Amino acid sequence: MQDYDVVVIGGGAAGLMAALQAGRRGRRILLIEHTAKIGEKIRISGGGRCNFTNLGAGPANYLCSNPHFVKSALAGFTQRDFIKMVQDHGIQYHEKTLGQLFCDGSSKQIIQMLLDECAKAQVKILLSCRVNDIGKSDQFSVVSDKGTFIAQSVIIATGGLSIPQIGASDFGYRIAKKFGVSLRATRPALVSLTVGADDLQQFRAISGISNASIVSYGNTKFSENILFTHRGLSGPAILQISSYLPAFSGEKLSINLLPSLDLSQLISQNKDSKKTLCNFLKQYLSDRLVDFMVDDSFWHRPMTEVKKSSLLAIADRLHNFPVTIQGSEGYQKAEVTIGGVDTDYLSSKTMMVKNVPGLFFIGEVVDVTGWLGGYNFQWAWSSGYAAGLSC
Repeated sequence: MQDYDVVVIGGGAAGLMAALQAGRRGRRILLIEHTAKIGEKIRISGGGRCNFTNLGAGPANYLCSNPHFVKSALAGFTQRDFIKMVQDHGIQYHEKTLGQLFCDGSSKQIIQMLLDECAKAQVKILLSCRVNDIGKSDQFSVVSDKGTFIAQSVIIATGGLSIPQIGASDFGYRIAKKFGVSLRATRPALVSLTVGADDLQQFRAISGISNASIVSYGNTKFSENILFTHRGLSGPAILQISSYLPAFSGEKLSINLLPSLDLSQLISQNKDSKKTLCNFLKQYLSDRLVDFMVDDSFWHRPMTEVKKSSLLAIADRLHNFPVTIQGSEGYQKAEVTIGGVDTDYLSSKTMMVKNVPGLFFIGEVVDVTGWLGGYNFQWAWSSGYAAGLSC
């Protein structure tokens, strides 16, 4: 048996941050990763350039059963704190859009930065090590296929169920249940959506078309691009709204395909045009998308010959295009998992289980889900920092 002050389980963004921060305090740290590679989700993120935080990250950008839970951790280690770390390591970065920060070079720079900080803090990292069980008497015993490790504190940073092909598992949830910590129901989030068989053939006809849109579900709306796919809908606005759907099957979305125009007003101003409705709309939408919308012969007649009521009905349809969702692309394609360890059982300041001193849960395994655009990495840094400061 080997003795440590803290064992961190999970070598992703949150686990690395917790380990290096605890190590800086002089704690003896072991970080265990069950795959052969460290920080795989960091590596593949942002097309290989890692959208490592967002300039606007704040509590309003997170979904959690307790919306106040995220405030303390986010305030304790902000996006500015992580940006300073990036700058101190000489990593060049840029803002892509909507406050999203990416490496100019490679996401591997972020991984190397975290590894360098772990090395400075004398964190021991053990790869390809599977933890089978965790027990507690006066201390924790972490039983693995490479031996049993004794620790005063254990930090669970094992992530959610998204992207199982790089090692996602339900280990963190199983440990939570073992120690009497409840879970909030999990489902894929930031995920592409699918449509039913009735719509599938039509959607395949416009597969590959991207369109700046506003996607609405109830009172929630996101304004970014959508992408029509051979199975349904994707693109940033769709990924964002997916996190807000309580279920996938049967949910109805409304899509404003022309968010920067008032088409009713534009049609009224051009009612006497000799252009056909099709040609008029192709000034503002892709040809294929307009052709897809055609459902009556009047689309091919000059607008001056078409009843104004018919034209206004088309305007309303394009501003409120309805789509019924059948399902999602699942955890295989989801960027994150919504739900997880119930925050009612955790201290918002330290991420420690209130009734199990020394046991911490951080990152995606917790019922905290950020928007698309660097927010989930910021939660990993902030929650990892909070635990690393307190373990």
